[in-house]
Amino acid sequence: MQILILGAGQVGSTVAESLVGENNDITVVDTDVEKLRLLQDRFDLRTLVGNASHPSVLEQAGIADVDMLLAVTQSDEVNMVACKLAASLYNTPTKIARIRAANYLEHPEIFSTDNFCVDFSICPEQILTDYINKLIEFPEALQVLEFASGKVSLVAVKAFEGGPLVGRELRYLRTHMPHVDTRVAAIFRQDRPIAPEASTVFKAGDEVFFIAATENIRTVLKEWRHMDKPAKRVMIVGGGNIGYRLARALERDYQVKLIEHNKKACERLSAELTHTLVLCGDGTDENLLASEHIADVDVFCSLTNDDENNIMSALLAKKEGHAKYFH
Repeated sequence: MQILILGAGQVGSTVAESLVGENNDITVVDTDVEKLRLLQDRFDLRTLVGNASHPSVLEQAGIADVDMLLAVTQSDEVNMVACKLAASLYNTPTKIARIRAANYLEHPEIFSTDNFCVDFSICPEQILTDYINKLIEFPEALQVLEFASGKVSLVAVKAFEGGPLVGRELRYLRTHMPHVDTRVAAIFRQDRPIAPEASTVFKAGDEVFFIAATENIRTVLKEWRHMDKPAKRVMIVGGGNIGYRLARALERDYQVKLIEHNKKACERLSAELTHTLVLCGDGTDENLLASEHIADVDVFCSLTNDDENNIMSALLAKKEGHAKYFH
């Protein structure tokens, strides 16, 4: 398959790395020469320097023969224009655009064939926000992935000693919960996969992946472990796209504090978040965390653009309190 990737940032580079080994003919376009050089040094692909929304650049990149366009630059507008050009001028079969602004996503008609011709819109920031939100909602789970528009979920849970199903065979699940339709998809024991069979006995420490209706997740979780106390207090470090989205998603149901070091960003966040306490400061400041009662926080999320700061603030949160933390 011939694939054209617009944008050599983190998303574009990761996509290129995933697809390059599958007998695909890949071309990557970006304005940053250094990013393209690093990609070409690592992978067998073609690169082109230029503006991804210019027809002449798209033509040089071979858009006329492309099977799939992945527009994942940092600019939503560039991504949408590129998809529109690909559809109108070159009849590209599949067009995927990265969209960061929530305002665009709230109006899906923008992406229709009568407008920007985006076949699939993706928002990595929103996907990550939803993922963290689910883990906060179900603190007992290791992973929660939704399917069928949120009606069905795949959940990973670690079986604890004393759970109703620990020490019992898998076949017992159906007789023990006759009114809940659930299936065990996989079991990992000491980091090794075990094929789930009717005679498989669950052991403490097993990582069990089960599928169930989303409304039944909590009921099924109780079969492998004791339920944790529901989270009430959440602290977020970083007021960027992900931090802001997460605070907005949580603030009506949780007590949310958000720490952001940029003063102007704090003013904007304070105006846009109605039930979140916005604090201007450094998330790695131990005194600030202590003064904001980090020991009483249930969930701590460090979501800045700096990996080192995220790790440091998460370590401080672990040291000072008992919060579940993400970074």
